[in-house]
Amino acid sequence: MPKSSRFRSAQTVTVLAVTQLIGWGTTFDMLGVMGRVVAPDLGLANEVVFAGLTIMMVVSAIVGPATGRWLGRYGAARVLSAASLTFALGLLLLAAANGIVLYASAWIIIGIGGAFGLSAPAYTAVVEREGANGKRVIAILMLFTGLSSAIFWPILSLLNETVGWRLTFLICAALQFFVCLPLHFFALPKPIATHVEGGTAEIAPVPLSKTMQRKAFLLIAAATTISTFVTFGISPSLLEIFRQSGASPAFALQLGSVRGILGISARFLDMLLGRRGNPMLSAVMGISLMMMSFVIMLVASPSTPLLVTFVLFYGFGTGVMTVARALLPLALFSPREFGLQSARLSLPQNLANAIAPVIFTAILDRAGTGPALAACAVLAALSLIFVLMLMALVRGARASESAILKVS
Repeated sequence: MPKSSRFRSAQTVTVLAVTQLIGWGTTFDMLGVMGRVVAPDLGLANEVVFAGLTIMMVVSAIVGPATGRWLGRYGAARVLSAASLTFALGLLLLAAANGIVLYASAWIIIGIGGAFGLSAPAYTAVVEREGANGKRVIAILMLFTGLSSAIFWPILSLLNETVGWRLTFLICAALQFFVCLPLHFFALPKPIATHVEGGTAEIAPVPLSKTMQRKAFLLIAAATTISTFVTFGISPSLLEIFRQSGASPAFALQLGSVRGILGISARFLDMLLGRRGNPMLSAVMGISLMMMSFVIMLVASPSTPLLVTFVLFYGFGTGVMTVARALLPLALFSPREFGLQSARLSLPQNLANAIAPVIFTAILDRAGTGPALAACAVLAALSLIFVLMLMALVRGARASESAILKVS
């Protein structure tokens, strides 16, 4: 890779790593530290305060398809800049909240900002600047975003202890306005993916007809939505599952920490593979490891080696699948279509993320660990079937193209 290209890639990663860390850390991850601090001051129950995340995900899901159209029309830099402004406004309103009305309104605005600025728009910015070769850059970027809670939880906790939660939210708003907004608007390199008809941005990696494209989209949507439903649903309950399986509270926390490290390690492996990686094979591996982890927990007697094995399989599997979920649209659609398709996929994914924790918590509390893990195993198997169907669709399309070329 030429030095100029390496510099552009490094600049893109640096800008987006900073803004995505701040974006996730000051919004989605923030209630992990601040939720139980805010609740008594606002006179709200903890579950009502944490429902802010559900509001955020639902609103982001609804706005997602429109975001895809705006990404194609205005480009990722402008949409990300709009996200910074929207996040700043929502955080200012959150700092001024004195009851349920302002609190919920703040999360509605933050949800709009999430659609404009988290994950899909950032990956679109990468593809605009890297074209079809953006897989490695996206994997590198995801290494950093996976650390958002680890970085921001201590910072938010320190700020809250020092200046209180309202000023902490004001500082978060200032980070969005004075750091993220200028970086998005001025510091991102200019896009290189051309939108000229027939140009490289128009060329899809797989020759699919319109009908096959729709089928491929539905298969990706089904596989990724089910997998994210499982991971978002079970993650908040992992510590309770460990405890019900015989782990002490301290050991449960250690297992939870190891799971996070394994997820980051899986993203690092995808980064090393770069262009050689295949998102569909990664999805098969990730979902298979997740499914195996649930089956192992169901068929084996609870023990320390069992829990360690579960964490190894589940942690690495979810990490691999997180990267595959982001890259699957780039494996099937042209760089020009990436932003639109990724934003369209965010609608079912964010809706699944919003309702999954409630459903899995209810299953765990009312039926216990066994039924909850059995549900996860069945859903993972269903997701795997959809990915295998997608691979068969791609093989068929490539075989048809080869046959046509031989005849011609």
